Amino acid sequence: MKVTTVIADDEPVARAGLRDMLSGVSWIDVIGEASNGVSAMETIDRLHPELVILDIQMPGLLGTEVLRRCVHRPHALFTTAFAQHAVTAFELGALDYLLKPFGPSRLEAALERVRAALGEPSGGGAFDRLSEALSKSPMARLFVRSGGNLVPVPVDSIGFFEASGDYVVAHVGSSRHTVHVSLNRIESRLDPKQFIRIHRTHIVNMAHLKRFRTIAKGQLVAELLDGRQLPVSRSRALELRRLAE
Repeated sequence: MKVTTVIADDEPVARAGLRDMLSGVSWIDVIGEASNGVSAMETIDRLHPELVILDIQMPGLLGTEVLRRCVHRPHALFTTAFAQHAVTAFELGALDYLLKPFGPSRLEAALERVRAALGEPSGGGAFDRLSEALSKSPMARLFVRSGGNLVPVPVDSIGFFEASGDYVVAHVGSSRHTVHVSLNRIESRLDPKQFIRIHRTHIVNMAHLKRFRTIAKGQLVAELLDGRQLPVSRSRALELRRLAE
């Protein structure tokens, strides 16, 4: 069976380009199109596609808002012409997104992720299987802004995450990457065997940890391989000391 798909983009040229690229994908069946957010929502709820390739910046409703309001819950590949709209939240919540302009090879890579997650499509249960697969898979990469581009950062390379107001800073060596998502949301997508919350503002990658050590007045700190020291909260320190006993 083919994966039923809806294309939603306000640019006719973009829709035509997607149709052309998808025509060569034997397991994709494009069953509908939409040119604005409201139309996209109506089309998705009427046709019940398994997959929607959805532009983020559309008249009427943003692509993310379309999915939030839909009764039917397809899986989505986001597309965008503006890097600032492809925020980290999309990487955390969607299987993939494509930064315009993209070609057949980039689309093919995104579709392979869809196919791997869906397996053999079989009607209404595909989304449930996909959601289950995603919920069990720790995040492997984080998309961050670099100039006008979005670049993937392997999660393994991140020494620690630090809350900074409404944002989170991912520390990779001497580099700092700010992402627009809460520390709690980040924590929910990390492998708990590799990353531990040591403080309300810090999550540490155990692979980058040298040791825990006690400093003045019994304060416990996490010392990283690069020499940086991060505070450990009193409650977490008690838990860690119990584990060490």
